[in-house]
Amino acid sequence: MFKPTIQEWSFTIERQLTRDLMLQAGYAGSQSYHTNLTMDTNSPAPQVCQDPQGCISGGILATAQRGRVAQGTTYFPVGTRPNPYVSNNTVWVDQGTASYHALNVSLQKRVTHGLAFKANYTWAKVMDLNSAILAPSGENEPADVFSPYNLSLNRGPASFSLHHQFSTNFSYQLPFGRGHRLGSGAGGALNTLIGGWQWNGIIAAQGGFPLTPVIGFNNSGTGDTNITDVPNWNPDFKGPVVTGGVDHWFNPKAFTLPIPGTFGNVSRGSIRGPGSVNVDTSLFKKVRISERVNLQLRLEAFNLFNQSNFFYPNSVIFAGNSASYSYSDTAGQITAAATSRQIQFALKLLF
Repeated sequence: MFKPTIQEWSFTIERQLTRDLMLQAGYAGSQSYHTNLTMDTNSPAPQVCQDPQGCISGGILATAQRGRVAQGTTYFPVGTRPNPYVSNNTVWVDQGTASYHALNVSLQKRVTHGLAFKANYTWAKVMDLNSAILAPSGENEPADVFSPYNLSLNRGPASFSLHHQFSTNFSYQLPFGRGHRLGSGAGGALNTLIGGWQWNGIIAAQGGFPLTPVIGFNNSGTGDTNITDVPNWNPDFKGPVVTGGVDHWFNPKAFTLPIPGTFGNVSRGSIRGPGSVNVDTSLFKKVRISERVNLQLRLEAFNLFNQSNFFYPNSVIFAGNSASYSYSDTAGQITAAATSRQIQFALKLLF
């Protein structure tokens, strides 16, 4: 048993552009060792076919579901599990590694004339061997590693890895009422009406999470009951793989079923799911009741423009079994979205 270890490094450059405006750029990286992986440790070991006439493949698949591979192909020979008296299992092991690299840029404005804001952009990539150690932490990738005998097959973008992230927040004291540029001479009820307003906002945008297309059954013959097998790329397919539609986020015809008893060549995290954009805003008004007591009126809107931000599409390409299969009717289908626009009013007493 090894203790998980992480090494981190970073550097940052800052530049003051004006008295109240600062630009910051930096790099951050890390390397992790002995992180958790989940695997079926009672999986048969793959071999390389040495017979010039080819080899029968299929692992523990039934006779009717087996295939034949050419010499030099990595395959699962017909046989049983290492322990034939035990079914598949799901074991956590400390053999994982992960790396992170990111470019961070931010622009920050300190409060002047009632306005303050900060904008951030991150371009990053996380690579690991397995992120789905606990559901639903990796619903967009296989739950187990493909094979405990060749962990490098799983090297790919982490299930939570985002290439692009942008966010900005701002706060603006509106210039109305006594002591401000507009309505500075207002008094009494008029000043109470137009003064003390504050406008706030948060804008967040990001690219899509990695998605691993999978086969809906154990075509490799490893016996893993979790959905872990991936398809092959279809060499005859033309056109875009990701179409961006809700009914079919990707085109399932871009994939084919591998020969039973072999692994597919689609890598983990090979396509991207939907990105998201969200705008939240609010208006606050401060009403002074006494020297120590203030009343704050709040109008808040979440997802102001009612943007449709979708969850992961269904990543299962094929249904059936290795001998009788078809494209799944729900392959690439998106069935859920994030919360729609919400507007709320509130009163807050400050004392």
